[in-house]
Amino acid sequence: MAKLIFDGNEEEIELPDGSAIAEACEEAGVPFACTEGVCGTCVIEVKEGKENLSNPTQEEEDFLGAGSCDERLACQCRIKQGNVRITF
Repeated sequence: MAKLIFDGNEEEIELPDGSAIAEACEEAGVPFACTEGVCGTCVIEVKEGKENLSNPTQEEEDFLGAGSCDERLACQCRIKQGNVRITF
């Protein structure tokens, strides 16, 4: 099981390895609009564990710029394993 940790309130959510993080983020208060990676409302900052997230999608690279490693779009991320700490 992987763990998504929200910086600030220290809320921790366990997710099966390979899961999308969108639903957990939305329940924690991350705003969502399009859920397709084009609007940018769900931008999160990855504080720790970025290596435990899926590689950025083309939509993320288009919106955030290629090579952006600390910011991600929650609607596009999957947690591979381990712990990931985020803030929004």
